[in-house]
Amino acid sequence: MTTPTITASTPGRICLFGEHQDYLGLPIIAAAISCRIQLTAERTAGQRVHVKLPNIGHSEEFDLTALPLPYQHDRDYFRSAVNVLVRTGFRFSTGIDGEVRGNIPINAGASSSSALLITWLSVLSQLADNPQLLPPAQLAELAYRAEVLEFGEPGGMMDHYSTAVGGVIYLESQPAIHLESYRPTLGTFVLGNSQEPKDTIGILGRVKYGMLRIAKQLTELTPAFSLQTTPITAISEYRDMLPKDDYILLKGTLANRDLLREALTLLRASNGSLLDDAQFGRLLTEHHANLRDAQRISTPKIDRMLDAALGAGALGGKINGSGGGGCMFAYAPQKAEQVAEAIEREGGRAYIVSVDVGTTSETYPSAVREGVNG
Repeated sequence: MTTPTITASTPGRICLFGEHQDYLGLPIIAAAISCRIQLTAERTAGQRVHVKLPNIGHSEEFDLTALPLPYQHDRDYFRSAVNVLVRTGFRFSTGIDGEVRGNIPINAGASSSSALLITWLSVLSQLADNPQLLPPAQLAELAYRAEVLEFGEPGGMMDHYSTAVGGVIYLESQPAIHLESYRPTLGTFVLGNSQEPKDTIGILGRVKYGMLRIAKQLTELTPAFSLQTTPITAISEYRDMLPKDDYILLKGTLANRDLLREALTLLRASNGSLLDDAQFGRLLTEHHANLRDAQRISTPKIDRMLDAALGAGALGGKINGSGGGGCMFAYAPQKAEQVAEAIEREGGRAYIVSVDVGTTSETYPSAVREGVNG
């Protein structure tokens, strides 16, 4: 009996506006980029899962004979995806053999883990006994469960929706999911990997829980206080109530909230028409200044890479992801090659990228495998 071979592909992402905001219930604007992860897999006899990851010299192997699967390590996403799908109603009575390849920088803030998880969920759901081709929004929700909720991690939903849906998205996660997609005429970006290791969980924990603690304290003092609605001009009354670092973090958070609103107005006005590139770049650079000075998530090397990119003709840029290392990006619609060279002179690895589509999937007929149910 013929069984299908599934190939799914998912992009990485850059956070344009709203870095360190989605887990606070504030919106984000993100874009999928043309660095991608691809996974090709098919059913096999027995109930063994074997996924090769040659880019990192690793493989994942486990049995599907006893579900739910016990986790072998933190962030065990290959197993958590199976468990989440089984709880959703999917059934697996055969093995799966697959291979992953990609060019998204790993552990660098470009959402490689979420892109891999979205891809794996897409393949798994199509190779189940009761196969389905899941829509992007559902893949995003399942990936959020498998990556964040399953392991009690402090992340938000930006990575999952931006990589699954693709293009440029505006996402509100509270009080309910609200998603808007845009197709502005954005030019070229240059993604720069500092190749500095980053502590995603540690930084998310410090910045997220620090900001939640501040918000709780201010709400107890002033019940009308809200991260969503309190004007930045109104927080000066808290200057003497908060430690200096807490006040700076609060002010930076609200400043970035307001920058996102300005950027959203710009995107809505230019949807399907020309974008004001200079204004867009300026907003990115202002966002980075807050992330550097208030959230303190940048590094000297990333700041040098950004300065070099701006000096080479980029119109703006910022750190990308949770920070403390990893990637930055620059908006360079006219001088991408020069900007990439400038970033690499500062010790980074540069990727010239553009806004890309979300997760995709294709099915091919494969050879008959004895003992496998199609």
